[in-house]
Amino acid sequence: MSKILIRGAQVLGGEPQDVLVDGEYVEAVGADLPVPDGAAVVEAAGLILLPGLVDLHTHLREPGREDSETVLTGTRAAARGGYTAVHAMANTFPVADTAGVVEQVWRLGRESGYCDVQPVGAVTVGLEGKQLAELGAMHESAAGVMVFSDDGICVDDAVMMRRALEYVKAFDGVIAQHAQEPRLTEGAQMNEGVVSAELGLGGWPAVAEESVIARDVLLAAHVGSRVHICHLSTAGSVEIVRWAKSKGWNVTAEVTPHHLLLTDELVRSYDPVYKVNPPLRTETDVLALREALADGTIDCVATDHAPHPHEDKDCEWAAAAMGMVGLETALSVVQHTMVDTGLLDWAGVADRMSWRPAVIGRLGGHGRPIAAGEPANLTLLDPAHRAPVDPADFASRSRNSPYRGRELPGRVTHTFLRGRATVVDGELA
Repeated sequence: MSKILIRGAQVLGGEPQDVLVDGEYVEAVGADLPVPDGAAVVEAAGLILLPGLVDLHTHLREPGREDSETVLTGTRAAARGGYTAVHAMANTFPVADTAGVVEQVWRLGRESGYCDVQPVGAVTVGLEGKQLAELGAMHESAAGVMVFSDDGICVDDAVMMRRALEYVKAFDGVIAQHAQEPRLTEGAQMNEGVVSAELGLGGWPAVAEESVIARDVLLAAHVGSRVHICHLSTAGSVEIVRWAKSKGWNVTAEVTPHHLLLTDELVRSYDPVYKVNPPLRTETDVLALREALADGTIDCVATDHAPHPHEDKDCEWAAAAMGMVGLETALSVVQHTMVDTGLLDWAGVADRMSWRPAVIGRLGGHGRPIAAGEPANLTLLDPAHRAPVDPADFASRSRNSPYRGRELPGRVTHTFLRGRATVVDGELA
């Protein structure tokens, strides 16, 4: 159908309205819109209508680790989660450090058709931290890369970080830093604190994250460039970012859904599903992250969707891979931690999960208002739905979800990518 009438949806959680989609664009928004001849009608009473979600931090694993995820399965998972665009991280095999590799990922995304895939280029060749990657060539490629990150590995050399910031300044790019001082985290298995001491597991101190963030916001200010902090996880990191923003520096930050909900107390189970980088922190950190997301110190929610095959998680803690899948549960976790607690309204969710990440990634066509003439990238959510999470139902190729069996609110019923349904009644179209 070229025309779709979404009837009675609560746009950004407001009063019920009708939204008419014609082809790739929204044609009209208003009350009691007539049904055009031949239009499909989506009855949306009681549903929340949001702009399509945008993820700044997704691991799609292709090329090289298709046993964990592919661009196709990852974008299907994204669509199921309400996403219409994701940024694919560079730690693939081969690493996305050349124009050829980022174009390959970009073209695979176009072929999948479930959401737009914007590759993230590596900062350094092979993620080794020794030589700048082809930042300009990746930016000028068909993929048009704007975000660069060695995520999974910190760019710990200050001179290398400065050079990267200087380079991307020429085209308004951004360096997204995985803040982890390597010398302070050698052998670390979980957050350093009371629980790590009791369990005898190597501790990962908050200062290992905070010290790198402090250095990098100073470097960004010195250079006059943009730095984005990946998966910020501690109360101290929040204060550093808040201070940097008070100076007017061009610093942005993201938080993951799991750092908004889960704490290091879960590691007492020794279940490797809770092993993640950065590690789950304390309840104090969790509450600080929620408040910072609410007041805008933290700009956005990013999933850090990190799929792993079962053999990489179904093993002893020390040998397990770090990471969690998150695309299909992110909106539910945000509803649970931010909306149902009164910290954000649905317009705030749209801001933190669509508008701001699209602006940070310079991703045109996404993160736009729901208004006439705008691209029809849309997500419908049933906020009253409650059900335990069952990873067996995921579209992702991997099942390493920390929410297995946990009841979470909300269910994405429909996702539209430029007016074309990718999810209908909760199932892939």
